[in-house]
Formats: sequence, C-alpha cells, structure tokens
Amino acid sequence: MTRKKRNQLSQADQADRHLLYEASVQDTESELEFVSETFEELTGRPLKRIREDFCGTANTACAWIREGKNHEAIGVDLDGDVLEWGRRHHVARLSDSQRKRLELIHGDVLTTDTLPVDAVLAMNFSYYLFASRETLRGYFGRAREALVEDGVLFLDAFGGYDAHRELEERTEYDDFTYVWDQASFDPIHHHMTCLIHFEFPDGSELKNAFEYHWRLWTLPEIRELLLEAGFSSATVYWEGTDEETGEGDGIYSPSETGDADAGWICYVVARR
Repeated sequence: MTRKKRNQLSQADQADRHLLYEASVQDTESELEFVSETFEELTGRPLKRIREDFCGTANTACAWIREGKNHEAIGVDLDGDVLEWGRRHHVARLSDSQRKRLELIHGDVLTTDTLPVDAVLAMNFSYYLFASRETLRGYFGRAREALVEDGVLFLDAFGGYDAHRELEERTEYDDFTYVWDQASFDPIHHHMTCLIHFEFPDGSELKNAFEYHWRLWTLPEIRELLLEAGFSSATVYWEGTDEETGEGDGIYSPSETGDADAGWICYVVARR
C-alpha cells in the first residue's frame, strides 16, 4: 500500500483492535503485582509458575516472563488467530531464554492438561462465558487440578446495580475513546451481551471490536461453586476507597462485606 493510499484510510481502518484492547482494558503490572504479593502472603513462598487461562494475546503471560529470570508461564486459549497475534507481537520480543520459559497452547481450558502450576489466572471476566452452574463448577474443578498442592486460583469479577442495565460508558485516551456497551441484559437468566467499540478523533469508529455473551455471575454463586469444586477457601478481595476522591484506591484486601456501588470490580482468590 502506498503512503498516499494509507493516509486516505480512516483511523478506525488503520487500528489494531488487540493493541487498543491491551491499552484500555489490561493493566498487567498492577494485576501481576496483586497476584504475586497475595500468593506469597498466602503460601509463604514466591510465585514462580503461572497458567493464564483465556490468555488471548498472552500479554499477561509474557509480562510475567519478563518480570523475573526464574518465572515460567503457560497460556491457554481457544482462539488460534489471537494466539498467533500474540506470538508475533509479544513472544517475538522475548529473548531466546525467555521464550523457553513460556508455553502457549491452542486449546479448551475445560479439557487441556498442563503440568502443575503455582497459580492459575482467569481474568477479564472470561469465565463468565460459562452460562451454567455445572459448566462453571467443571471449569473450577479443572483449574484446581492444574494447581500444585498449595496452589491458588485468581479470578476477577464485576457487578453493581449498573451491571444490570443496558448502557454505554466512554473512557477517553490520548488517541481514541474506549466504549463499553452493555447491549442487552436478561434479568431472568442473568445473560448479557457486552460489546467493545473504539472511537477516533477523525470521527471514525471501530464498532463491535469485541463481543461477549456472558452470564453475570454473583459473588455468592462464584464462591459457592469454588467450594463445591473442592477449593479449601474462596475469598473476595475488595477495593478500598480513597478518602479524598471517593474513588477506588487500587488496594484490594480480604473482605466479607462490600459497598453497594453502581459498578465494582474485585478479585476472588481460591486456595486449593
């Protein structure tokens, strides 16, 4: 493509949805800091080997490899095209020695067997795609089997009364606007369709860049299913509040009560 023709394309036409997703949705530094610190608090030893389920582009797995010379990671995802994108953009930037400590598997988290790991991570609410108690309990059981004796499963979860609404939320970044679109919600089954769009300064849009069909699981359900799957404990880590701003302070602590917020995100930590 010539420079002239490329310049005629809109910003949406030139955009890479995976780069936009990583810039707006993922924060691997904060996530891995929470996971590693919490794991060491619970087990008394450093975290070494993780498995990133629903890993997508394997951004988190690669970030973990880069953080320590003895870190190891496995990434599992059902979408081969997205895994290939991750190999080109993330794995390719690792050194030879780093790549030897990473394994990416094109497979189903419900059936894929891996060597035991210290921690399994299922983030970005990806396990919400399991719409029945039986299937979600089955996934939790498989995750438990993937852990060493003192291993830990890390999940994130979201909710709040706005989670039951059909709405759009916009977050502005330097070069684009991230749009979270709760397109539909069924209160009987808690099934929801969520979309991600991106808008650009030239007025162009990348519509339906990502589409999710989820069940909005509640925290009591998640904790009950983890215990039914055999985990010894399932603890909610709730975010604290900044007294000056009234917003979340980014510090998550074990909690048995939460705030009735319009929208919240928390971690659920299950010990094998």
